[in-house]
Amino acid sequence: MKQRIALNKKEVEYTLRVSRRARRMRLAVYCDGNFVVTAPRYMSMGIIERFIMSKAEWVLGKLEYFKSVSGQVFVRGTKKEYGEHKARALNLAQERVEYFNQFYGFTYNRISIKNQKTRWGSCSRKGNLNFNYKIATLTPLLADYLIVHELCHLKEFNHSKRFWSLVAEQIIDYKLRRNELKRSGVRFG
Repeated sequence: MKQRIALNKKEVEYTLRVSRRARRMRLAVYCDGNFVVTAPRYMSMGIIERFIMSKAEWVLGKLEYFKSVSGQVFVRGTKKEYGEHKARALNLAQERVEYFNQFYGFTYNRISIKNQKTRWGSCSRKGNLNFNYKIATLTPLLADYLIVHELCHLKEFNHSKRFWSLVAEQIIDYKLRRNELKRSGVRFG
């Protein structure tokens, strides 16, 4: 259900999802600028609003970040425009996977571009590398980190020390880049 709240004198729209399974509140700001609050069914609106207000700086920062990034490459539009964005993202992913795989020599099945709402990328057990089409909005340093992260899952399908050692072979400052992606508010796996 759509709601509105004033955060630091700025009116913000969000979607409230009430869940029987939720045990605590969760705030999420997605790359498309959608702000979603998930709350347990028993929680009052007063408690929900106070929680959101306590996180006002974080919420406004994420909304501003995605507004600035999305304006560079993605603007909601027609199916044709979406197709163009996907094609640009696929070209980027293919080029960078090919480049970094020169060093690793991993075998992968295919590269796909998807409209993932909560992930920048994923790697399937079948060896498919999937990337969010908004990868093209990232800085080259973050896009490269993301490519290497998913590529290394072909060898280590986990986040063990061996996995991070593989990532570090090509992205020495991976911790800094990973933290920057985390600050963007989007989960990646």
